[in-house]
Amino acid sequence: MAETCTLALLVALVVLSLLVSPTACSSRKLAAKPVVKAAPANKTTTYTNPAASATYGSGGWLAAGATYYGSPNGDGGEGGACGYQSAVGLPPFSSMISAGSTPLFLKGLGCGSCYNVMCSSNKACSGKPVTVVITDLSPGNLYPGEPAHFDMSGTALGAMAKPGKADQLRNGGVIRVQYKRVPCKYPGVKITFRVDQGSNPFYFKTLIEFQNGDGDLKAVALKQAGSRSWMPMAHDWGALWRCNNGQRLRGPFSFQLTSGSGRKLVANNVIPANWMPGGTYRSLVNYP
Repeated sequence: MAETCTLALLVALVVLSLLVSPTACSSRKLAAKPVVKAAPANKTTTYTNPAASATYGSGGWLAAGATYYGSPNGDGGEGGACGYQSAVGLPPFSSMISAGSTPLFLKGLGCGSCYNVMCSSNKACSGKPVTVVITDLSPGNLYPGEPAHFDMSGTALGAMAKPGKADQLRNGGVIRVQYKRVPCKYPGVKITFRVDQGSNPFYFKTLIEFQNGDGDLKAVALKQAGSRSWMPMAHDWGALWRCNNGQRLRGPFSFQLTSGSGRKLVANNVIPANWMPGGTYRSLVNYP
């Protein structure tokens, strides 16, 4: 009886191994890690924000609305639907962050993108732009008549005010602002990978942050030790990407990153062979 059960188990394992692709990370959706306001994506999508891409680097400004969330002088929260957690209050983000409405958040593929935002509709406005990073999904999405909305940290919204007028601006309700997409700049900072706590040798998930230039990513591929081929990773949610093809992955891992505009960058052997769930690993590269 024991031999019969063992044989049946071996047959089942062989069949399962034939069903699993040996060269690609699965896009099968597993249970996503709970996150405030997050809407987990089922697959990597390739659409872009027309309003943002049309003005990226061109100097044009678009209309939007802005509010703030969290404490008046705070960082807005714990990273929310992008998964950055407490990093939003630390350098290089330094609390200059914003939740974006659907046209800016892009189901998480807008995470990490940078915008200049300025206001002149309130007497407290300085008329000078500030730069914010999209780190969350705006819970109210759009207010009536808005094509886009920035729900900024209290620190970021206050930075648009004249000296001594930050509280007056924060108390102004929905502020009419202008915005445009700009390159992200993190001088001296390298792209960082934070391995998800639920990762194991058969299921690898990582958050990727601090990309110069576009700031966002539209594709990520992983290469494991001893391999010459890149395995496309699946967009999980926010700024997290996963690989779960059912086979044991062997470190060190290298990554090929593709930014929102299609620029590619390789971080070689950034995740060591003895990587740990919850570990943070800094690469030696960033976009110029």
